Amino acid sequence: MKIVSHNEELLRDALDPVTQPNSRSSQPTYNKLIRFEDISAAAFKIQSGVQKTPCMYSRLSKQYGMDIYLKKEFLQYTGSVKERGVLYLLTSLQQEQQRKGVIVASDSNFSMAVAYHASELRIPVFVIMSTSTSPARVKMCREYGAMVIAYGTSAKDSQIHARRLAQENGYLYLEEEDSAIYLSGLGTMGLEIHEQVPKLDAVIFPAGGHCGLLAGSAAALKHLNPHIAVIGVESESFPVLQQSLKIGHPIEDQACSNHQFYGDVSGPCFGTNSLQLTGKLVDKVVTVREEDILISMLRLLEYERATVDAEGAIGLAALVAGKLPELKSKRVAITVCSGNLELPLMRQCIDRALPLDNRVCKFSLLLSDCPGNISKLLEILTREEVRVLDIKQEHMFVISDLFTIEVTCIIETRDKIHTAQLRNALLERYPTMMWTER
Repeated sequence: MKIVSHNEELLRDALDPVTQPNSRSSQPTYNKLIRFEDISAAAFKIQSGVQKTPCMYSRLSKQYGMDIYLKKEFLQYTGSVKERGVLYLLTSLQQEQQRKGVIVASDSNFSMAVAYHASELRIPVFVIMSTSTSPARVKMCREYGAMVIAYGTSAKDSQIHARRLAQENGYLYLEEEDSAIYLSGLGTMGLEIHEQVPKLDAVIFPAGGHCGLLAGSAAALKHLNPHIAVIGVESESFPVLQQSLKIGHPIEDQACSNHQFYGDVSGPCFGTNSLQLTGKLVDKVVTVREEDILISMLRLLEYERATVDAEGAIGLAALVAGKLPELKSKRVAITVCSGNLELPLMRQCIDRALPLDNRVCKFSLLLSDCPGNISKLLEILTREEVRVLDIKQEHMFVISDLFTIEVTCIIETRDKIHTAQLRNALLERYPTMMWTER
């Protein structure tokens, strides 16, 4: 829904804060839409605790035909924008609760932010993680200062244990949700973007089920300039936000992925406050494929030296996929909000993205088993200035002529044009060549 006026009324359409007895966490939930004043108050309170991250002009601008500015929120201490909402949430707790401590149960960016900022505020913090959590995440959380306890084989087991410990010891069980306090903290990023990039036409955010960043920042941006288009991007495989907006409330039976690649991109829709703000203030929500996200991660690594995860790359993926043609020649900010990509997964993503981008290619051809034939093939590859990553020959299972071998090559090229040139050159010399398509 495009908002062209009355943004003040929309943001002030609020109820008094009430405690929800059926809340998913034991913290108070404020059943109201946030006001711009709430976000301004949050920005003042957390200014010394989080980074004011740069929003920089990107070299990707020329490639996509628009002025692109990247809000590099992955430069926060824990690598995630979630620090903004978490810090404001923790500083808003009563002193008695700060003394008793808080507890969380996941290995998400939210939990990492709670671990770090609670430790910095000298609030006792406990993190319950399942035994299947990667050792790197466990180590990181402990280094932030949390007491990490491994319990159960699933996230549900960890959550049940955390709630029991909270009840027995007086800890506050925290779970990412859409309270006005948390959304106000996340919305401070919208304030910074508006301040850092004048004359913006659009801002692109990750969406998915956890759309708090999108909702909170939209509240700030639409108050400051109703003409800025606010756009959300979510995974095509898990269009949680689009489905929730369509039916008017958070969907209950949601197909979510537990694979660490998706992270919060495939998370469940966690509340009506975010959904109401999104429906009233967000102009457009689009979906992208996994392939688009992978290529976006590759672009950010190459052009910005930024190692980001799916949540951090999904905003740019909308441009990679060509889903926003109306932004051509416009001034656009993209939020790169998370950079917590573990090394093994990073290698997998790069290995998958290069073939998708037609930069790593595979072909097979039959050659006569005579001296010099493979050398001639290598001469062509050298002349075309490609890099040979792997080459192997097979003769035992070739079903053609007795004195024939099958040669398979994996090569690296500069770009799609270079790949097309190589393919044409090889077809001229070897008409029966078999090119492996992605």
